[in-house]
Amino acid sequence: MDIAEVAKASGLPSSTLRFYEEKGLIRSVGRKGMRRLFNSDVLDRLALISLGRHAGFSLDEMGEMFTAEGTAINRTLLLEKAEELDKKIKELSTMRDGLRHAAACQAANHFECPKFLRLLRVAGKNRLRPSDK
Repeated sequence: MDIAEVAKASGLPSSTLRFYEEKGLIRSVGRKGMRRLFNSDVLDRLALISLGRHAGFSLDEMGEMFTAEGTAINRTLLLEKAEELDKKIKELSTMRDGLRHAAACQAANHFECPKFLRLLRVAGKNRLRPSDK
């Protein structure tokens, strides 16, 4: 497949494909004139990169994810990202539940509601986490 075919099939511009190649995320197998040529399995690799990006992996992390041969994925990095996502899901679920409570709370003033005040305390502690410094 030449770069134009890969761009059309993947929905990515050629510039992105060239950038991914520079980062080592994909590999061309040659050239036809001035156009890069790719094996058809590049579409699977691009789908995996898209999945990784949606899961929160940076392009550098995606580069670390693939083995040198490009045939396997670093399982340790997958597990670490899954743990990170679990923590984020828990935080977001707590936030969602607090917002729903605040919207339905019958207290005359939200600052009189013990549950809302607990939510504020948790939010204040999260704001001051060491990783945010």
